[in-house]
Amino acid sequence: MPIYEYKVVPAPQKGLKARTAKTTSARFAHALATLMNEMGRDGWEYQRAETLPCEERSALGSKSTHYQNVLVFRRALNEESKSVRKLEDASETPVRKSELSASKNVSAEASSAPRISPFGNRSTPDEAPEKETLKLVETPAESTESKD
Repeated sequence: MPIYEYKVVPAPQKGLKARTAKTTSARFAHALATLMNEMGRDGWEYQRAETLPCEERSALGSKSTHYQNVLVFRRALNEESKSVRKLEDASETPVRKSELSASKNVSAEASSAPRISPFGNRSTPDEAPEKETLKLVETPAESTESKD
């Protein structure tokens, strides 16, 4: 049985201009077709359109319900994607407090290991890399002294 991943995108609210689309409904249909074709090129299969309630804040702390139109797409996961998803899901597994306290009691050997930073040798992106000092050496041919 195939496993699917789903993508939900907001439905277009305005039409797109096109030479063949003269009316508002034709422009809206063109916008919808363009969105669906873009998703189809990426392997997404159109499933359905949904209108879902969304609660929003209004003035003075009151709330109002607005309805959002969305398009639902799906695509089958291949075996490689399934294994990647399993790894991603495993990395998002909640950690128990007991596991956190155990990880804090790391041996001195492990804590003295060099740390790898995504910023190269810098610990933060704000730190500027150290500038190298260059020494200029004059050669006799480049000397500025004039010989009389």
